[in-house]
Amino acid sequence: MTTLLLKNATLLVTMDDADSCWENGGLYVEDNIIRQVGPTDALPQSADEVIDARNMVVLPGLVNTHHHFYQTLTRNLPQAQNANLFTWLRVHYPIWARLTPEAIAVSTQTALAELMLSGCTTTSDHTYLWPNGARIDDQIAAAQAMGCRFHAARGSMSVGESRGGLPPDSVVEDEAAILRDCQRVIEQYHDASRYAMLRIVLAPCSPFSVSPELMRQSVELARAYGVHSHTHLAETRDEADYCAATFGRTPVELAEDLGWVGEDVWHAHMVHPAASEIARLGQSRTGVAHCPSSNMRLASGIAPIGPLRQAGARVGLGVDGSASNDGSHLLAEARQALLLQRVTGDPAALTAHEALWMATRGGASVLGRDDIGSLAPGMAADFIAYRLDTLGLAGGACHDPLAALVFCQPPQVDLSVINGRVRVRDGVLLDVDLPTLIERHNALARALVRDELR
Repeated sequence: MTTLLLKNATLLVTMDDADSCWENGGLYVEDNIIRQVGPTDALPQSADEVIDARNMVVLPGLVNTHHHFYQTLTRNLPQAQNANLFTWLRVHYPIWARLTPEAIAVSTQTALAELMLSGCTTTSDHTYLWPNGARIDDQIAAAQAMGCRFHAARGSMSVGESRGGLPPDSVVEDEAAILRDCQRVIEQYHDASRYAMLRIVLAPCSPFSVSPELMRQSVELARAYGVHSHTHLAETRDEADYCAATFGRTPVELAEDLGWVGEDVWHAHMVHPAASEIARLGQSRTGVAHCPSSNMRLASGIAPIGPLRQAGARVGLGVDGSASNDGSHLLAEARQALLLQRVTGDPAALTAHEALWMATRGGASVLGRDDIGSLAPGMAADFIAYRLDTLGLAGGACHDPLAALVFCQPPQVDLSVINGRVRVRDGVLLDVDLPTLIERHNALARALVRDELR
């Protein structure tokens, strides 16, 4: 057994059920499990590793509920900088059709590095096209090497343009093959145990890129194996128009018809539900990944996060694809969520504490985890710390250290411990050669776009 002691934190925020906070706080870890939390002088005074968190605020690791790692390769394309979702997708689909196994692996590590340095310790990713021999196995291997807790969503598209869908036929898969691979991936990789570092999610892409039959069969397969399900839903008015014309239903009504509601399901975006649909989503405890930066970038609208949470829906944060956000900074996403909700006219529509709760406890709930998201005995040893004596927090952290993380310039994390293992120390991501990774990532990005657009 190995032990770790963190002590002397200026403020330790647990996000536990009692919302406990400790000045001069700390925690004690055995292997990958938190055993004690509280004032430093009430903890064991020695351990195999001791971390002095003086001048730091400590909180649970952040949880990212929606992303597309591969899109780091196509950030900021000039052709898509001023486009709505459907136009944006049509620009990107032919480029993504050139993805390779190496591109999937390298972009996964790049996105994870950015997430981890922002304070993320658990993330889901939704990759829904697998061209040129790429498989989710490539992504899983890359993620395991980074040491981040990972929910790998085996995404899919099956309805191309020739069948009335949005994506070109070149990037869709056969539905029987999709279901076979989904079953294989669950059986090979899914870990249902407490403190699992890897879980599998089944994730057909959207109502405009898969058939109702695949949606229904996917969620049935997921439930047969006890895994969760994820898709995009109610993101834009164009999607609502497509569902009305194609299925005679709203996106939420279609999801309900197909069994895509409940505590084992979460939807990305949920920008345009009707009031009655919000009530039903809450009653069924369906999850929502709120992605404010992407929704703003693509002019999709403002998701009704307050009403969804009040109705009982499980709501977490997602940075979304790095080509519709162009960043993977989860703490910055919490700040964006706070600001965007206030645009509606209520200066208290979302508080700093609520934004961070969504980024921790909310995200854990969306992913179906009761072992992460808070700091308490028996919870996974996933915690982060930000220095308070920095330029960006000067004059803010001295008044309210926790809220400063959201109201002031979102900092990079100074310390990150995942599953009891230090992954970021003094702001440096350990065991990753970032300059080499970035160089290879940029070479792949240039080739991917150059070859398609030349």
